[in-house]
Amino acid sequence: MIKTLTRAALAVGLIALATACVYRINIQQGNYLDQSHVNQVKPGMTRSQVRYLLGTPLAADLFDKSRWDYLYYLKQGHSRHVDTRRVTVFFDGDKVTKIDKPSDALAAAQEKNLAKMKNGRTY
Repeated sequence: MIKTLTRAALAVGLIALATACVYRINIQQGNYLDQSHVNQVKPGMTRSQVRYLLGTPLAADLFDKSRWDYLYYLKQGHSRHVDTRRVTVFFDGDKVTKIDKPSDALAAAQEKNLAKMKNGRTY
């Protein structure tokens, strides 16, 4: 009876170790948003200027052409931390009227977390 329990415990332990070694890929979606480029977007800029700085928007609303949404999502392998960013640019005609972006302090904290994730130190 003790041998059976020992073998069962050993089997469960080996299975637990084997599942912990599974490789998990990084999941990255959307446009990477460099804060220096986001800070360069100002009211009065044209759509082409914004596209040059930030790239093509991930989500362009089909029903509301006056809004571009830039989204970014990164989850690295075994990490529980998820880095998300969102920038919304509002237009009137072809000109920027408003930009909804994270504050510089929040962006700096996100950059710090992203650097840790890229170095493999966040788990």
